[in-house]
Amino acid sequence: MESDRKPTLGRRGLLLGAAGAGVAAALGAASPARAAIPGFPEFTRLGAALDKSSLDYNPTDELIFPSIRLAAGRVRNPLGKWYMYYAPHDDPGGICLAYADSLEGPWHEFAHNPVISNDWRGHFSVPHVSSPHAVWNPRDRRMYLFFHGNNRTTRVATSVDGRHFVYGGIVLHTDMVGAGLHEASYARVVPHPVKDDLYIMLYMGRQGQTRKIFIGWSHDLGSGWKFKREPLISPREGEGGQLSGAHYWSRNGGGHVVYHSGAGTMHAAYVGTGFDREDHLGVFYTEPVATRAAAPSFAEEDGHLYMYYEAGARGNTNIAIARA
Repeated sequence: MESDRKPTLGRRGLLLGAAGAGVAAALGAASPARAAIPGFPEFTRLGAALDKSSLDYNPTDELIFPSIRLAAGRVRNPLGKWYMYYAPHDDPGGICLAYADSLEGPWHEFAHNPVISNDWRGHFSVPHVSSPHAVWNPRDRRMYLFFHGNNRTTRVATSVDGRHFVYGGIVLHTDMVGAGLHEASYARVVPHPVKDDLYIMLYMGRQGQTRKIFIGWSHDLGSGWKFKREPLISPREGEGGQLSGAHYWSRNGGGHVVYHSGAGTMHAAYVGTGFDREDHLGVFYTEPVATRAAAPSFAEEDGHLYMYYEAGARGNTNIAIARA
């Protein structure tokens, strides 16, 4: 459970914007959670991103899977410099948006959340939609938003302003992979690190009762995705038997994937820029306050690297922020 004290800002303000005080003083920031992997940064937890009690849209009191994207100079009429997409998970879910002019906040809830609901007339009606991941495409100047709903299906929608979306269809379904998958969700998409005009999708697939990291690829963000049947990363000793929330790590020479485990910690593996290795490197980050860290998203501003992630026990999560 989150133990950060309540913000002193207005109804839609974010905890990190406490006026007249430094970040650490305003938040009672925890000491650095040291990375156990040589060469990787240490992150200091700054606090919770959103005050859940002040949100207009918060149907289940859980916020998961943040996706941070620069909006200024990209989307039409941006509400702020940065956009953060997030969602509840349990029914009905709903893809939500917050915006800020700094990665240290304050963040503000978009007044018309959810921007995508679990019932999109003419396209789908499912118990919930969740796990948003946004990708800015400079070629057509659109934000591509990937999300799951139901758990066997990952979909995409596009937007020129990051707020109003056009449905793009299904990009991943368990039947497209085979391999006995029962779930195919929590996808993040990045440009291939060495091949032009190719995108990589990292997602969670469930085989039996075990969740693993799988991989797909496409030359088109919105369609044409192909998927490898074999998992890219399977759980090893110390990882709690389950993996999810994979994010490609382009630093340290590239070829790394950061993901969360059933043990409540984030881990890293080296897969190479050819995605043909599986070298488990150990613990990347341990949540110092809320017992569990998951689904990281990274962004840089003014020479600082920030990690947004979900913190807390499943079903009672909030979005937390840490800085390297």
